Amino acid sequence: MSGLRIDAECCVGCKRCERACAFGGVVVEGRLAHVTDACTLCGACVDACPVGAITVERGGASARGRALSAYRDIWVVAQLDAAGAVLPVTFELVGKARELARARGCRVVAVLGETRDASGQAERVLAAGADEVLRAVDERFASSDAEVWARWLAGLAEERLPETMLLGATAFGRELAPRVAVLLQTGLTADCTELDIDPATGLLRQTRPAFGGNLMATIECPAHRPQMATVRPGVFPVAAGAASPVGACALAGEARVTDVPLDAAVRPRVRSLGFERVPSATIAQAKRLVVVGRGIGSKKNLQVAQRLAELLGAGLGCTRPLVENGWLEYAHQVGQTGASVAPDMLLSLGVSGAIQHLAGMGGAKTVIAVNEDASAPILGVARYAVVGDCVAFARELISQLETR
Repeated sequence: MSGLRIDAECCVGCKRCERACAFGGVVVEGRLAHVTDACTLCGACVDACPVGAITVERGGASARGRALSAYRDIWVVAQLDAAGAVLPVTFELVGKARELARARGCRVVAVLGETRDASGQAERVLAAGADEVLRAVDERFASSDAEVWARWLAGLAEERLPETMLLGATAFGRELAPRVAVLLQTGLTADCTELDIDPATGLLRQTRPAFGGNLMATIECPAHRPQMATVRPGVFPVAAGAASPVGACALAGEARVTDVPLDAAVRPRVRSLGFERVPSATIAQAKRLVVVGRGIGSKKNLQVAQRLAELLGAGLGCTRPLVENGWLEYAHQVGQTGASVAPDMLLSLGVSGAIQHLAGMGGAKTVIAVNEDASAPILGVARYAVVGDCVAFARELISQLETR
């Protein structure tokens, strides 16, 4: 059920609700408004109705016919790398889930699928702050088949009823999350840059760039469960306990690992014949970054930025226009449509600071920005801001570093 209610006795068939809806969620037939499956519960029709015939029910039953109050706990789907180790984004999400769980008064549960050859990761996830790990050890997880994972996760969610499910927006996470959302008939917000709890309703507020990154949209899922979101790696800091599993486990108290089976009927439909390694971006894990924008003037000035990055022991990043102009490869792009980064130090040269770029560098601890335009947005988020020629600044810094 959509959660939208129309009072047939009050409705006058004026069609204002139909005109107000941008999604075709309300249509007027026979002088009476009707809700369609396209309804997103945005509330535009409620505001447009002149007679108060339309309301949105925020509580009650979910789309699966269960009471929303029956759903509990925040789940984090743990993802592994090719070697079977937990990806850093999992620890980032566990840390954020811990914060959300405090606001909701619930537990953090991690869901982990691994093979026998790559087992032993559950303790690391517990150390990062999970109260429980639901683990399945099965060779069918070896191929990272999204269909196998989706059926397993959906079955677990149907049985255990999580209130929220969080996934890293990796290549695999982006393939997996929509499959799970469809199986559970719930909503999904992709590539979130912020998550928090609405203190009035208890709903998960999922914030992400919209309209090409020109504004930030905050999305809620009031009538369906679980609330699902994917988050790019590097957006949130890594959970503090992730680096020392033994000590953190000692403090975990009742934290435990629960083994749950993968249904024997679930079989991969795709067989992998082999893998070919391709170069991957490393700027997401860099502790230091030099990021260049159009303000460097010309492609030849990239040599200056590259030399500076070398002297600082930093990675080299750039904005989207430089990639589009062919100055650097996509692997160097920082921003909503590139890599999300969280270095200890980020030196920005000639970057204006469009909202989609700022969304990708929000985790940086110390930002140093150099730009000739004193009104550039990047200067407003920098700890140290320099108004001036970024190339001249870089050359002077190189000179001083080389003479040390």
